[in-house]
Amino acid sequence: MAQGSVRNFIDHNYRHFNAAALKDAAVAYEAHLKSGGKMMVTLAGAMSTAELGLSLAEMIRQDKVHAITCTGANLEEDVFNLVAHDHYVRIPNYRDLTPEDEQKLLDRHLNRVTDTCIPEEEAIRRIEGAVLKYWEQADKAGEAYFPHQFMYKILLSGELKQHYQIDPKDSWLLAAAEKNLPMVVPGWEDSTLGNIFCGHVISGDIKNVHTVRSGIEYMRELATWYSEVAPKSSIGFFQIGGGIAGDMPICVVPMIQQDLERDVPLWGYFCQISDSTTSYGSYSGAIPNEKITWGKLAVDTPRFVIESDATIVAPLIFAYVLNQ
Repeated sequence: MAQGSVRNFIDHNYRHFNAAALKDAAVAYEAHLKSGGKMMVTLAGAMSTAELGLSLAEMIRQDKVHAITCTGANLEEDVFNLVAHDHYVRIPNYRDLTPEDEQKLLDRHLNRVTDTCIPEEEAIRRIEGAVLKYWEQADKAGEAYFPHQFMYKILLSGELKQHYQIDPKDSWLLAAAEKNLPMVVPGWEDSTLGNIFCGHVISGDIKNVHTVRSGIEYMRELATWYSEVAPKSSIGFFQIGGGIAGDMPICVVPMIQQDLERDVPLWGYFCQISDSTTSYGSYSGAIPNEKITWGKLAVDTPRFVIESDATIVAPLIFAYVLNQ
């Protein structure tokens, strides 16, 4: 593909409606970076299983992303895909499946995410075996780390390389680990590995439940990072999907200002890719202007909502910013 091909296509064709919002958001993302700004990307849904790493990893390597907030599922599923891609099963006719068909997938130890099934043995259990060793070592040593720090340790150790089934340059988490990218994983217990960790705590294999650090500590770390960076470089907020991945980190600004009574700049850019209906009281369905009333965005903050499928929109915006 010639450099700028996707960018030129968007410039020429994306002129109205959600297409125009996509282009405007991409142009503003680029302008934010060129002015010296930083960008946090938040990942909800199943973006890792959708293989967003194909575009997000390069954004990280080229310093177009400076922090990530993601669900526990997105944290682990990028690594699942890294080591078990060849064993995934795609179900293009997933809308036609009966409950009996779903049971057959379960019987084959295939956990379905829309049109893709994650193989339990090759993906989940392989990573469980790898991370359990690190959990137990930390537990015995009286140490504690965040969920993403355990994953960084495993990836940077190289012990999983023999199991790689995709080009490692397409793993966004590996790219993040190599950059030691600041990361927040709120609600990690709502993930497969979070459930597994809880099981090991209940069974007594892990003695200290705090061996894996949790959400309040993440918020404290985020507040420290934001307070250090934002006065020097405006921080933007690029939200893919809804839920806790976006809800938790955006609150760090009013928390610092209102609860700690410290002055920090508001978020300097906001874009949300969403398919949530606007709005029956849901946070994900709230338009950006509502965030002004909560002390998160300013009146002059560039803000965009692209009502579409993130698996389509995010790679296009990333390609635009990367001048692909």
